[in-house]
Amino acid sequence: MKALFFEKFGGPEVLQYGEVPDPTYGSTDLLVQTTLIGLNFADIYRRQGTYHIEHHDPWINGYEGIGQVVGVGKDVTDYKIGDRVLFVDVPFANAEMVRVPAASAIKPPTTISDELAVSIGLQGLTADFLAHDLAMNHPDEKVLVYGVSGGVGQILTQILTADKVQVFGVASTAEKRELGLQNGAQRVFSRSGEWIDQFAGTFDTVFDGAGVTLNQSFELIKHRGKVVFYGMAGGQTPKLDPVALLAASKSLLTGDLWDYLTTAAARQFRFNCLLRYIEHHQIKLSQPTILPLSKGRQAHELMTSEQNIGKILLKP
Repeated sequence: MKALFFEKFGGPEVLQYGEVPDPTYGSTDLLVQTTLIGLNFADIYRRQGTYHIEHHDPWINGYEGIGQVVGVGKDVTDYKIGDRVLFVDVPFANAEMVRVPAASAIKPPTTISDELAVSIGLQGLTADFLAHDLAMNHPDEKVLVYGVSGGVGQILTQILTADKVQVFGVASTAEKRELGLQNGAQRVFSRSGEWIDQFAGTFDTVFDGAGVTLNQSFELIKHRGKVVFYGMAGGQTPKLDPVALLAASKSLLTGDLWDYLTTAAARQFRFNCLLRYIEHHQIKLSQPTILPLSKGRQAHELMTSEQNIGKILLKP
C-alpha cells in the first residue's frame, strides 16, 4: 500500500510518500481502506518527536480517518465488508489501509458525507468533552476561547452558544476574528493582548489550547473561575503557583478524552450527540482543505502557517 511516512523526526521535509507493507489485523479488528484522513496539530508534534507516537518502521503518522471495511476479524459481529467507519484514535492512519480495532470504530449515518464526518470527528468529540465533562458551564456564564477559529475552537464556540453560554474569543487575524463572530462569539479579541487588562477577572471559564497563555488565562477568570487546559499549540506551558490559585479559588481543569470515552458505546453516543447539534443547524463547519496524501509536506506546512481555516484532510 501507499503511505506517508518518515524515518527520522524533524520538519515537513522528513515526510516521504511511497510503498510500505499492508497492515495485518486480528480477530477483533477491522481492515479499513481509507477515503479521507484527518490532519491534527498532534501530528505535527509527533513528526517533530515531541509527542507520543506508536512505534513503526518506518514511522507512520496520523490517528484519524474514514473509509470502507475491507476485512473483518473472526470475532467481530457488529461490522461487515463494505461498512463505512470513522476512527479518531487509531495509529498509522496516513495510509491507504489501516487496522482499526472494532471497539474504536464509529458508525456515521448515511445522511452525512465523509468530509463532514471526519471534519467533526476528533475535534468535535474534543469540543464536546471540554464543554460537557470539564467546564460544565451554565447558561449566561461568560467564557473565553483561545483559537476561536481553529478546528476545536469553531465547534466549541457553536456548542457553547447553542447551550446559551456567552462566548468571547481570541484569534490571530481579522478574517479569523470575523469567523468567530459568525460562529456565535459576542466579541473576538486580537492575539496582541491589548485588551487583557480591561477584561481581567471577567470570565467564568477560559478554554486554553495554546499553553503558553496559561498565566494570562488565570488573570482573565473571576474568583472561583476555571481554566480548561487542552493543548500546547502555542508552545510549552509556564510554571504555575498553586498557592496563588488557592488564594483566589481558581481551578485548572484538564483531562484525556480517552479517559471518558472508554467504550465503543460511549464513542458512538458522543458522536450522535454532535450530530444532533448539526441536525438542528447549531454546528456549521468551514469548508475543509483536501490535499492528496502524496502532498503531505504541503499539508503540514499549511497546518503551521496560521493561514488555513477549516479542517485539513488528506486523500489517499
